[in-house]
Amino acid sequence: MLAGIGFIVLAITLAYTSVWAYRVFITSPPYVDEEKYPIRGIDVSRHNGLMNLDAAADDGVEFIFIKASEGCDFRDENFRLNYRKARHAGLKIGAYHFFRFDKDGVEQAKNLIRTIGYRKLELGVVIDVEQHGNPDSIPVELVTDRLTRMKEYLNLKGLRVMFYTNRNGYYDYLAECFPGSPLWICSFSSTPINAEWTFWQYNHRGHVAGIKGDVDLNAFCGSREEWESFLKGDVWPYNGTGE
Repeated sequence: MLAGIGFIVLAITLAYTSVWAYRVFITSPPYVDEEKYPIRGIDVSRHNGLMNLDAAADDGVEFIFIKASEGCDFRDENFRLNYRKARHAGLKIGAYHFFRFDKDGVEQAKNLIRTIGYRKLELGVVIDVEQHGNPDSIPVELVTDRLTRMKEYLNLKGLRVMFYTNRNGYYDYLAECFPGSPLWICSFSSTPINAEWTFWQYNHRGHVAGIKGDVDLNAFCGSREEWESFLKGDVWPYNGTGE
């Protein structure tokens, strides 16, 4: 009996130790040089709850990616509210869509467009390509075909598209089929990826004024002058009326 209890205690201890080690050593954020990457931002969804984005802006946040949609019919219930708050705070805004490997690309594009409406998006729209949360039985060729259909449909509607993914997702789904496409990379390495990228998500457990709990932290690839040029350029031509 005592031996059994001891085994359970040991198993629980090892489990907690594994989780702690993962959080500390595997997902610890890298050092991000503020002089090299002075423009910082966040990405949010309904999971972040109610936020004070004016306080976040005062804390140095300059841009935000807001989850808009997922698959063919899911819409983030806080998208409109988060958009209004971000606009009031003066943040530069992008909207992202979680891509479902098992759903048609055009139908996913239509869901995203219905969700964002004609809201002004200085950072454009993002297709979030992640293996986590998707079935692993879908052939790569079918996934990339659906991604292509979604991207092309969004382009036809006047939207410029960026992809979000991690290192594995980039090499598995994007590198060969979408060379040169703007990239928002998730990486906990001090050298995010051996490819050009525009935004870098470097921390899943950041803390920002006005937001309770953890929030994803991001950096723009470039100087403040390059940021201003990026915003002024004809990079994201889809500018609606806002809300």
